[in-house]
Amino acid sequence: MSRSLRAGALLCAVLLTGAVAGCDGGAADRAEAASSASAGQRLDWKTCPAPSTGQGSGKAPGRDWECATLRAPLDYGRPDGNSVGIAMIRAKATDPAGRIGSLVFNFGGPGSSGVASLPAFADDYKSLRTRYDLVSFDPRGVGRSDGVTCMGDKDLDVHYAADGTPDGKDEEKALVERVGRYASGCEKKSGKVLPHVGTQNAARDMDLMRQVLGDDKLHYFGISYGTELGGVYAHLFPKKVGRVVLDAVVDPSDDPVQGALGQARGFQMALDNYMDACAETSDNCPTEEQVTDLLKRLDSDPVPAGDTRELTESLATGGIAQALYSKDFWDYLTEGIEDAENGDGKLLLALGDSMNGRGEDGRYSTLQSSLAAVNCADFAQRYTAAEIEEKVPEFRKASPVFGDFMAWSLTQCTGWPVKGAWQNPDVSAKGSAPILVVGNTGDPATPYEGAREMARELGAGVGVEMTFRGQGHGAYDSGNACVTRVVDAYLLDGTVPKSDTVCS
Repeated sequence: MSRSLRAGALLCAVLLTGAVAGCDGGAADRAEAASSASAGQRLDWKTCPAPSTGQGSGKAPGRDWECATLRAPLDYGRPDGNSVGIAMIRAKATDPAGRIGSLVFNFGGPGSSGVASLPAFADDYKSLRTRYDLVSFDPRGVGRSDGVTCMGDKDLDVHYAADGTPDGKDEEKALVERVGRYASGCEKKSGKVLPHVGTQNAARDMDLMRQVLGDDKLHYFGISYGTELGGVYAHLFPKKVGRVVLDAVVDPSDDPVQGALGQARGFQMALDNYMDACAETSDNCPTEEQVTDLLKRLDSDPVPAGDTRELTESLATGGIAQALYSKDFWDYLTEGIEDAENGDGKLLLALGDSMNGRGEDGRYSTLQSSLAAVNCADFAQRYTAAEIEEKVPEFRKASPVFGDFMAWSLTQCTGWPVKGAWQNPDVSAKGSAPILVVGNTGDPATPYEGAREMARELGAGVGVEMTFRGQGHGAYDSGNACVTRVVDAYLLDGTVPKSDTVCS
């Protein structure tokens, strides 16, 4: 899966896993010098077009929104070489007299189009827009920023429907070969950008963005994988950190195995919470045994899902996980499981398609291909089928429903054409302004413990931890009045809350 998946509407997703490592001070200095060399450019803001297929399609965002393209060095080690265009979007502050500056958003993934996501979720941040220009972007390798592509739509249908939980050596071999074909397709279609789409370069792009927007400090709201990006930015540019919120926090101490195990436990916890809540109000609720039996049947006998498509085990697992990102999806999950048991896979398939970035027109965004490209540019770890097979029992113990799927997702970077940069992130940010780190106790995709670890690694006096006792992926967009009050006071007034503040 991925390092995040932020659910905001039935067919709108941003995805799940994570790791990074540090840069030496000299590298940070060179990066800052390279971005400064490009900072004299002026952005040509124009009315935004409708999102492209790579961004997820849809309607144009309307007259409140402006779009522009930032030019950044493709390789920050060669600032005078080729460049990459970074697609940006903004809505200006509604109270210009009280304007603080720009507030830059990253909604996760890696692979989410910020240009498409920010207008979709803008109502959640209406109070912040009073004093900030709301700004987001497609990170390099995403959407309109030279988005990574790997296969055609029909081939992707086959790829995502295929068996992701092999039983025996023949199926393991088929999985590894399929992953290898995907990686070869990425190299063939997007080989130029693959070495340059890692998180460190995205952080450097944000510093260039800060300069071109005219802000002395970067004010930033990172969600899910966006918290990792924010932590890496703070490590590289601690003196440029303004007011920063990290919500739904990736654990920077996790390697890919630990991250996937944490997510297996997190999604199992969310599934259990859903089942408990459902049982309190209905007699028509699935049990864990029903879910595991359903997935087992789908492994060998998919069910029809409209037109010529079928609901397979892989697509159903993704659909169930998608529905656990928000309590708003729980009713769909109950209905989808019941329908699938009765031979109708359309609803779970729609949720699974959302996870994979497939639109109703059958075309795919760059969501998952960008996710793979960034993950594999970041992670140095490459796992063999034999290594994963040894870990499967531990994953099954963590989650009877999601364990096998999460374990075998570790093949994602096997055979990838670009070496990964690191083992774990270095997010230490000595000298940075305070950063508000918000953890949700019921978060399936970025388990709560990651917030404490992020706050600790940012450093004493930098990481300020806050807890939301709730359900779903993220806290601020839950609508909880306490969370809104504390975060808004920090971003709008500069009021840093006490560490260990709790909202419920």
